Amino acid sequence: MCLTVTLCGASVNRLLVVLLLLLLCLLVLDVSREDAVIPVLLCASEERLGAAMATVNSIHSNTDAEVFFFIVTLHDAVGLTRQYIEKTKLKHIKYKILEFNPMVLKGKVKPVSARPELLHPVTELCAFLPPLLDINHKRLIYVDDDVIVQGDIRDLFDVKLEPGHAAAFGSDCDLPYSHEIVRSVGMQTTYMGFLDYRKPEVRDLGINPSQCSFNPGVFVADVDEWKRQAVTKQLEHWMQENVRSNLYSSALVGGVATPPMLMVFHDKYTRLEPLWHVRHLGFSPDTSYPESYLQGAQLLHWNGPFKPWTTPSVHAELWERWFIPDPSGRLSPFCRLMNLLTPV
Repeated sequence: MCLTVTLCGASVNRLLVVLLLLLLCLLVLDVSREDAVIPVLLCASEERLGAAMATVNSIHSNTDAEVFFFIVTLHDAVGLTRQYIEKTKLKHIKYKILEFNPMVLKGKVKPVSARPELLHPVTELCAFLPPLLDINHKRLIYVDDDVIVQGDIRDLFDVKLEPGHAAAFGSDCDLPYSHEIVRSVGMQTTYMGFLDYRKPEVRDLGINPSQCSFNPGVFVADVDEWKRQAVTKQLEHWMQENVRSNLYSSALVGGVATPPMLMVFHDKYTRLEPLWHVRHLGFSPDTSYPESYLQGAQLLHWNGPFKPWTTPSVHAELWERWFIPDPSGRLSPFCRLMNLLTPV
């Protein structure tokens, strides 16, 4: 009798252990589920919606990972963005459209620019990303809308950030093939190209003007660390200071979004592997990269005025393969075909 009871008790104990292990596995699975999803954020202005959809298509088509797209746009473009997704091959993606309120930029952006498109409200969005996204993700990927991803976005998401770093960017000195392009168009890749060192506020930062800059058009962010360091508050501070004192100008090199990022993240960012941000494709209509190099590139970025949906531009065929025609008929693919927005 006692032997039977002991065996039964042992069986019950083993069953309880198995059930507890199963429960633990389910809990761990639930906790890690957010990390299994790769959140990707990008902006989609109405004027360049076709470009943003090409970016989404390239990411979705080149990975088996579960990607969730956060697509930020202004109120007037919400319906068109949703239609573009739901009535094309993108209808199977997981996404959420976030409406951006441009009033949050009041007093933070000067109304003067050599390239007016760089003052579009959504171009300034990256400064406000983590607070804007009320989601339970520990990290996210941000990409500009003039980007095409050729690699598996999972590899970019898995980049190891150094302790205390809130983000990873591509250094402007890590692209050997871009040096010739930089020289040919007179482009600068140092802090001197973005900040006005005549201003004491800039000099007081103690940043060497010849130090390499980075490009914030693609980055991986540690959301918790971003919030802990109050990155958005710091960015807002320098944006407001620029409005008052003109510390930087988009006429110098890039847009008005880059200088405050350079100030806040100086010596406090992890470097991305160079092939994960091959850029400067939009800075010259006739200076190109070797085809073999482009084939190995994981991410291509047409930053600069010569976009692949306009003419002239280089390596446009690498962008065109991902373009999806607008189901409403309002957006045309190229201006060699277009300007992304045709009259109704």
